[in-house]
Amino acid sequence: MVRTDCLEKLLSRGFEKLGEFIGYHPVWFLITPLILSAGLGSGFYFLQGRLSNDIEEQFTPFDGRAKDERRYIQETFPENDSTFSRLRLSTLGSYATVIVSHEENILTVDALTAVLDLDSKIRLTMVGPDGHQLQYKDICAVIDKTCMTNDILDIIENDASSISELKLMYPWHHSIPLYLGLGNVKLKENSNVVERAKAIQLFYYLKDDNETQADLWLEGFIELIDEQQTTNVSYTTSRSLQWEFEKSPDAVISLFSITYAIVITFSIATCWRLDNVRTKVWVATSGVLSTGLAVLSGFGLLLLLDQPFVMTAASCPFMILGIGVDDMFIMIAGWQRTNVKDRVPARLGHTYKDAAVSITITSLTDALALFLGCITPFGSVRSFCLYAGTCVMFCYLYSVTFLGACMALNGQREEQNKHWFTCAVVSAVSPAVSAASSVCDFDMSVGKIPKKNRGFEKRSARPPKQDETGITSDMFDKYYGPFLTQNLTKVFVFFLYCAYLGGSIYGCWILEQGLDIRNLALDDSYIVKYYDDEEQFLSVFSSNVMVAVKEPISYWDEGEMKALKSCISDFEQLTYFQNTSAWFDTFEEVARAQKWPIDNEKDYRKHLEMFLEILPVFRQDININTSDGKIIASRFFVQTLNNEKVEVIMTDLRITADKCNKSLLVYHPSFIYYDQYTVIVENTIQTIVIAAIVMLVISLLLIPSLISAVLVAFSICSVVVGLCGFMTLWDVNLDSISMINLVMSIGFSVDFSAHISYAFVCSRETSANRKAIDALSQLGYPVLQGAVSTILGVVVLSTSGSYIFRTFFKIVFLVILFGLLHGLVFIPVFLTMFQLPKKCC
Repeated sequence: MVRTDCLEKLLSRGFEKLGEFIGYHPVWFLITPLILSAGLGSGFYFLQGRLSNDIEEQFTPFDGRAKDERRYIQETFPENDSTFSRLRLSTLGSYATVIVSHEENILTVDALTAVLDLDSKIRLTMVGPDGHQLQYKDICAVIDKTCMTNDILDIIENDASSISELKLMYPWHHSIPLYLGLGNVKLKENSNVVERAKAIQLFYYLKDDNETQADLWLEGFIELIDEQQTTNVSYTTSRSLQWEFEKSPDAVISLFSITYAIVITFSIATCWRLDNVRTKVWVATSGVLSTGLAVLSGFGLLLLLDQPFVMTAASCPFMILGIGVDDMFIMIAGWQRTNVKDRVPARLGHTYKDAAVSITITSLTDALALFLGCITPFGSVRSFCLYAGTCVMFCYLYSVTFLGACMALNGQREEQNKHWFTCAVVSAVSPAVSAASSVCDFDMSVGKIPKKNRGFEKRSARPPKQDETGITSDMFDKYYGPFLTQNLTKVFVFFLYCAYLGGSIYGCWILEQGLDIRNLALDDSYIVKYYDDEEQFLSVFSSNVMVAVKEPISYWDEGEMKALKSCISDFEQLTYFQNTSAWFDTFEEVARAQKWPIDNEKDYRKHLEMFLEILPVFRQDININTSDGKIIASRFFVQTLNNEKVEVIMTDLRITADKCNKSLLVYHPSFIYYDQYTVIVENTIQTIVIAAIVMLVISLLLIPSLISAVLVAFSICSVVVGLCGFMTLWDVNLDSISMINLVMSIGFSVDFSAHISYAFVCSRETSANRKAIDALSQLGYPVLQGAVSTILGVVVLSTSGSYIFRTFFKIVFLVILFGLLHGLVFIPVFLTMFQLPKKCC
């Protein structure tokens, strides 16, 4: 047997001395954390200034390729304020939009009249304070000094009755892209003439030069449409998702108080004893208070250090609550194994020697797993991991100091035989009452509990000869353990694990990637209906992607153009290609119509300038060197269909551009968000693997058994695989939000396997089956109770209207469930396959 217990023994002796010191000076260790928390808590004064909830900044990779592409587009093809073009925006722009739908046909006189009426209200409504009111015309994006309009309304010339005489062509009505505003279109047989459509989308773009005025008008737009209260109208704005996302913390603030009330009640109920002297009511309450102090200190410290606070970090208190209560149970269990005849410092020293190493292992693994998450390129993940990891360390610090001091003071009260509430001296009580205990009384040690009473706290009112491990341990010792170690049960457990692994692998196989941005809003947000309508009515066409030619080309040279058009032909071979729109194609058409010679550089430049005077919008597609008149760069556009996943479209377009013998770049503003698909899997796997290796090293250092450490690593991998697979089956994608929870789950999964496997290898029983039963007898119930406290810490999040917090609940629930399954079922059975020496520790 490989021994790795040197560090563990050293830590045990050190913690014993610390416990004795705290036992002699409890007041200092009670007051100091309170003062420290109060001081660090002053950081909350800066909370509003530290908020960093910009969706692009926090939920897209810092080093995303699309951000470099956008920078190039903005520098090479600056936007023209006097000639607005939605197609040529390097960002999503500042806009409002509505989708008006109809069950049968939106292209009727009555339906179009309603659309025109809504359009008129939007354009004429005044917003803002008196004296500074705005209309759409005051801040609209302009084309030739007039506000941009909607193509479909221009086609009918704002006259609903004209629709009966028009033959609308789809997807292009002459040179107008009708597909951008008309949805669920049905064409007449064997033609491209529209027979009917079910939806019209209207856009209202604004200037970007005054963000305050733009926000004011957009807010007024939302109020106007909301007042209409029509079910066939959905709407959103360029700022809506950001505004709705910022409402998410408000949806869980009320849940904090409910959660803490539930956990305090659970802790007190499970630590209550009929013995009014030895009841642990105040210790249980102090344990929950300790987690609150940890959150106050952790958050406050980072806010004082000017660390950005992202909304995802708001779920930290729920996680810290579960971790802190688990630590409290371990400390109480250690205390209950000490001799009541000893003085308080000695009892606390023995408690620390027994329990503090266990707390150190779990806290260290939890914190390191979270801090390792800071290597990810997502700001939301970094913020959560940094805040949560810091809070875990404070939770550990306060468990060792503040909670230990509270236990010492409570021990002094017990030593003086005083009532837990009145502090009055209690007269002698009957042995039966004095011995009565709660289900909180359990053993979290990794060693054996003596069979004979040596002055330990009684665990239950039962006949004196009964084993002192308690009723709950009896259940695992006499019933569950023997049942689990039967050969037939082992075979069933083996097939159960195979089924678990098979379901996990299947879930991983169908795992969906990427964050659906609608999930950043609350469930009842108006933008959810908009995204649903957009998907239902306007999902045929995807992005109109810019393709920039980054190198100078002789566009008048037939050979050069042949090479470029060969690359365009590669784009046309893609299954989701719809059409190409290029300035040089339009220029050639105009030149032929005008009979302009453009087969040499001089004529080409001359007539190109004339062309740009006729169609100035194309000037934004060409970067001409002002000194020598050469075309440095230009761009064209590729329209795609929505018959493939967005990440596939983006990746294929980039690959096609990279294969071209010309230097090409593809870009669309939505690529900023799609970049997450290219890094999320690789980054998640990398983080998990590194964290698992670190967990294994820590286990080897702090657990005196190589087999135990290896099984801890096995459990981590198995739980994470199950988590990835089954979260898919529970409608959770792999995105930056679930990645947060996957990183967090690595630390949680250690807690369930470490104690069981360690108790197994340290058992003095002779057979493998008896070792497994002994381990379950000692630790089965504590593991179960710790899991219940963690679930109670997050269960209220299942009722949240926010996808972010519901995802947090789902993954914590799954990791607790799978951790229990491994700790109480799989690991004990697998351990029986090892024949270990009688005494390993």
